[in-house]
Amino acid sequence: MKRLRSLLFVPGDRPERFDKAAAAGADAIILDLEDAVLPEAKVRARSLAVPWLASSACPALIRVNGADTSWFDDDVCALQEAGCHAVMLPKAEDPSTLNQLRQRLGDNVRLFPLIETAAGVENAAALARVPGVVRLVFGSVDFARDTGIQDENGWLPIRVALVLASRRAGLAAPVDGATLHWDDPGALQATAAAARRLGFGGQLCIHPKQVAPVNRGFLPSDDELAWAKRVTDAVAQGGHGAVTVDGKLVDKPLHDLAQAWLDMIDEESLPACV
Repeated sequence: MKRLRSLLFVPGDRPERFDKAAAAGADAIILDLEDAVLPEAKVRARSLAVPWLASSACPALIRVNGADTSWFDDDVCALQEAGCHAVMLPKAEDPSTLNQLRQRLGDNVRLFPLIETAAGVENAAALARVPGVVRLVFGSVDFARDTGIQDENGWLPIRVALVLASRRAGLAAPVDGATLHWDDPGALQATAAAARRLGFGGQLCIHPKQVAPVNRGFLPSDDELAWAKRVTDAVAQGGHGAVTVDGKLVDKPLHDLAQAWLDMIDEESLPACV
């Protein structure tokens, strides 16, 4: 789970889009059985998405319907039968539901609780500690609907809380919510870069055109990489303890950050993993 910058949703009842989504450059795709599928198409979506997920080599997971819906149990049964082990749970609030998923799908299951409600935020720390959970995910659109917080500035404490809950549970950095605009690459990259600086490791995508700018935004900028190289060069030249770079003192934590940024570029050639 080292690299998971972009996760691209694709409706579970649109099989003609599965391979296209897989080729869009996202680190993983999410076959969606929930919000992207109308009620009358739920059964068909399940019959199409689950077998594709089970047979595909593409890094992918499946978003099942909520635990409070009539489709949830059949979704999980289908995943059991197909041997699928990467699942996003919408409106995750109760750790016991995640534990039940793990019991039904096996110890190798990789769980992605989607935090979309006030109750989910309140229980984020407990959700993050459930065995099998690998990433917390912020569902910003549903969170706004549940809480009435339409101003994105009001989400800042929530987003930071998810970063801290992930860190305290020993998880990789969480995944930020989707941006609804898709036709402004510069703005998309800037939004992703801001999420990275806030402590997120990736972002949900709802359109293939979002993938490339989001991927770039979750990498260090050219200026950051140049600074990182100056730092590592200064330390390599014999600096002990704090060294001076660009007129500022740089100690071990900043050297570690510089090396981490350079390592991220090295990892660009590695395959994504879910």
